[in-house]
Amino acid sequence: MTACLMAERWLRPGARPVEILLVESPDIGIVGVGEGSTPQLKALFDRLGIAEAEWMPRADATYKLGIGFERWSSDPAHQRYFHAFPGPVDLHTQPAFVARARMRRQGYAVAAQPDDWYLAAHLAERRLGPHPAASFPFAPSYGYHFDAYRVGEVLRDAAVRRSVIHRQARVERVELAENGDVRALVVEGGEAIAGDFFIDCSGFRSVIAQQALGARFVSFADNLFNDAAVVMPTPSEPTTAIATRATALSAGWAWAIPLTTRIGNGYVYASAHVGADAAEAELRAHLGVGDDVPARHLKMKVGRVADSWTRNCLAAGLAQGFLEPLEATALHIVQATADEFVAAFDAGGFTPQHRDRFNARIARRYEGVRDYIVAHYRMNLRTDTDYWRANAANEHLSDDLKAMMTAWFTGADLEAAIAERDIGGYYASISWHALFAGYGVFPPADRLKPLPPGHAAPEIGDLLARSAINFASHDEQLAQLRER
Repeated sequence: MTACLMAERWLRPGARPVEILLVESPDIGIVGVGEGSTPQLKALFDRLGIAEAEWMPRADATYKLGIGFERWSSDPAHQRYFHAFPGPVDLHTQPAFVARARMRRQGYAVAAQPDDWYLAAHLAERRLGPHPAASFPFAPSYGYHFDAYRVGEVLRDAAVRRSVIHRQARVERVELAENGDVRALVVEGGEAIAGDFFIDCSGFRSVIAQQALGARFVSFADNLFNDAAVVMPTPSEPTTAIATRATALSAGWAWAIPLTTRIGNGYVYASAHVGADAAEAELRAHLGVGDDVPARHLKMKVGRVADSWTRNCLAAGLAQGFLEPLEATALHIVQATADEFVAAFDAGGFTPQHRDRFNARIARRYEGVRDYIVAHYRMNLRTDTDYWRANAANEHLSDDLKAMMTAWFTGADLEAAIAERDIGGYYASISWHALFAGYGVFPPADRLKPLPPGHAAPEIGDLLARSAINFASHDEQLAQLRER
């Protein structure tokens, strides 16, 4: 992904004279703890001119309209909610939802469940695809579910088409120059591959940035307790789903990501609260599968490097940092990092002139995403295990997150709080409202007041139901891709 975005800017006619070499080990696989994306991945493929019909069948991909959260609250009325990706139709429904949620926070008896207010939630419930009929020019935003290995192959091929040089070789060590910069990568066989700038995509090992250059790692363990995962596949369902499912379990949560050929499942958990064997048993019970289904165990290093750009090296992907896959942000951060680096490096004439500003912006992005993920755990309404009680009692919160929680609980204007803290670029109003309202973080139902006169609920349901008529089924839309 990073090579493609650099090639798009620098390997085109009239651009700077740059050579990009991608060194890829033939025997180190992808971690693969998540196979879902945000809508930014669609934007990437559109920029690279890679059509869905070209890559989706190859990568067993399906569409994703959002994330369905289940069992994150003990309130029987709020056992599930849907975090939708907003689209054009939602511009007409979101103001009403925001107003209703605020009235509910202020103690009025109004409905404020996020699923009722967004087109993507209606489409996902009915298993409809994201592409509307030609007569309905309001397509929702969407992401994808996919086989990560095969998407890697698609992007590798796209990079090579853009004149990126691709070599399969295993890096054995990093050679530094006298001034402390990276001089070369020494690969198996002893060859030294020299360069002016290096991108570290070596995963959690962070061979260049952390090991060779000593980039400091900032742990988020005080904020995010989950540090391990167990993953296993199950057969695909007869009708393909169109949303990721995130189901809360005893010491974390389980994902279900539907591909065309299988469902990718995993349990992200805190090893301080459940052991690996017990976590695997819990996931098997959740999925209803026996010991014949193979499982893979992973350890996660949650946090980020203090500086993504250190000397003549940019850390990307897991070498740069990791936030658990609850909101499928990993690839989004890779894309944002590459885009911002290319702009900063280019503007500085391929010098470190803008390095400090770039590092501050990327660090702020990580922290903005972290805060939203932490909010899922801090605001949970479960009390059945030590894990959930510990999360609800966690006071290692940023000022931004404290401000959002204060605004919600006091009935203040949440959108004004987002603007004041300047955090809308990480998660916008729809996301914060979906999280808090979806959990049912409202005054108790028996204390709600009647709705004041003149505040009748708008007919949003009819608008969304009539809009949904314009969309064919998810399976039909996938079949059309395969026929092209």
